[in-house]
Amino acid sequence: MNRLSILIYHRVLLEPDPLLPSLPDVRRFDHQLSLLKRCFHVLPLSVALHRLRQRRLPPRAAAITFDDGYADNADFALPVLQRHGLHATFFIASAYLNGGQMWNDDVIAHARQARLAPRALDQLLDQLKYRPFEDRLRAARALAPPRHRDLMMTSAQVQTLVRAGMDIGAHTHRHPILAAVPDAEALADIRQGKQVLEDIIQTPLTMFAYPNGKPGADYHQRHVDMVRELGFTWAFSTVAGTAYEGSDLLQLPRFTPWEPDRPRFLLRLLAQRRVAV
Repeated sequence: MNRLSILIYHRVLLEPDPLLPSLPDVRRFDHQLSLLKRCFHVLPLSVALHRLRQRRLPPRAAAITFDDGYADNADFALPVLQRHGLHATFFIASAYLNGGQMWNDDVIAHARQARLAPRALDQLLDQLKYRPFEDRLRAARALAPPRHRDLMMTSAQVQTLVRAGMDIGAHTHRHPILAAVPDAEALADIRQGKQVLEDIIQTPLTMFAYPNGKPGADYHQRHVDMVRELGFTWAFSTVAGTAYEGSDLLQLPRFTPWEPDRPRFLLRLLAQRRVAV
C-alpha cells in the first residue's frame, strides 16, 4: 500500500517534565525510535515524498519531523537519531534563532513559576493561542519571568543538523497563525522565514510546515497559494492520517505520537495508517 506516515515532534527533553507530560525525554524518544525502526520502514522525508509520487514506497513507510527549532533537537534528539541511523526534517521558525523565545514558552515559564498544573497550563495556552499576534505576544511576555537559558537553536546548531545529514524546512519567521494576520503580513512572514534559513544553510528550501497546521482554522487556501508562489514543493498540515499518491502535496498530513508507553505508541501509529488524507 503506497502510504506514508509522517510523525511530528517538537522537543526531546533531557528528563521527564511533569508540567509537559506529552513531551518525550531522551529515554522515551530512544524507545520510540527503536520501536519505529523495528516495525516501520523509516525514510528521510524528502526521499519518502519522491517515492510516494512514484508509487514506490515500501510497506509501512514513515518519516520523522520536528517543528519550531528548539535547541534540544540538536542537543538531545540528534544523537539519538544518529544512534539509530535515522533521519529527520526540522521545520524552524527563524525569528527565534540565536536567543529568541516563542510566546508559549513565556507562558510555560510563568506556569512553572506559579506552580500551575498541566491542565491549567493547557487552558491558559488555549486562551491566548488565537488572540491577535502582537496582543498574544504582549500578554505572554507580561506573564513571563526572567529567562535563565536559551530554548531555541542557534544558527550554528542549524548548520550542525545539516552537516549531520538532516533536512531543514521553513516554518514561517515569527510563527504566526496565518489565518489571524493580514494576507500581506502572512506572505512576508513565510518569505522571510525561507530567506533567513536559506542564508544560514546556503541551500534552497523546498519544504514548509504551516504553524499550528489546521486547515480552515489556522490557514486557508490563499495561504497554500502563497506557499506555492514562494516556490515550495511540499507543505505539511497537522491533519492526522497518512499521505498517499492522491494527497495534496501542499497540504500533506502529519500526526503526533504522544502516547506515553510503547504499546500505545505503536497502536497509534498503526491506527493512523487506516486514514488516508
